[in-house]
Amino acid sequence: MARRPRLNFAGFHHVVNRGVARSDIYLCREDREVFLDILCKACDAYKVNVHDYCLMDNHYHLLIETTQENLSLFMRQINSNYAIYFNKKNKRVGHLWQGRYKSWYVFDEDYLYKLFRYIEHNPIKAKITQDVGEFEFTLMGPLLNKYLKLPSCAEHSMLKKLIAEEGVRDLLEIALDEDELLELKKMQKRKVVAVEHEYVAVSLPPLEGYFEDAEDKKSRNIAIYKAYKDGYRQVTIAKYLGVNDSMVSKVVHKWNDSSPDPV
Repeated sequence: MARRPRLNFAGFHHVVNRGVARSDIYLCREDREVFLDILCKACDAYKVNVHDYCLMDNHYHLLIETTQENLSLFMRQINSNYAIYFNKKNKRVGHLWQGRYKSWYVFDEDYLYKLFRYIEHNPIKAKITQDVGEFEFTLMGPLLNKYLKLPSCAEHSMLKKLIAEEGVRDLLEIALDEDELLELKKMQKRKVVAVEHEYVAVSLPPLEGYFEDAEDKKSRNIAIYKAYKDGYRQVTIAKYLGVNDSMVSKVVHKWNDSSPDPV
């Protein structure tokens, strides 16, 4: 399946990655500590700040801020170095990660605050802990428990500053309700574009609008490509059209390999 280009824009990103077949990527406390050490070294190398994180058993969440357009390089160093460590330690071979990491550009404060609450409530949702800050391997762990070491890459975290403000800590302890979770999903689907040297999010037009005038195979294929380029996932397009994912992938590959884009 063709890959959509990464959003390497400088700014805030929510990044998620899982173990292959949803297998555990952390088997003990030491594994998580090594991952955080690898994370901080990559932050130093690529000038990245960590604003929040959560290291669950089979996946992780990172809320980071890049100062350069180097997200892909940054993530490659983290994932490859940790996979080398994990495979060597456990005498295993093969892929550790389920696939490419997923990332979403964080385009406003409302989105950012929802992410802080969403990330910090992961251990509670998984019934690992009952309260925010009890789980050692979210950022709120060391922020609320002085006996835990704060990772150096999170020294300038916005979360660290926010919990000192009146009422913010109380807000972080409230889980997202269903409406807020739905809004978060909508935020993740918005397309981010550059406008006068700033990055803004725009809502995607309804998918059916792309195919209103698709009267033949060629016009349908052009509509598929345009929808993909605007931000729709191939699997979403395929499901809407009632076709196989591989067909959509072939169309995208065809237009990606041609120049200029279809009009």
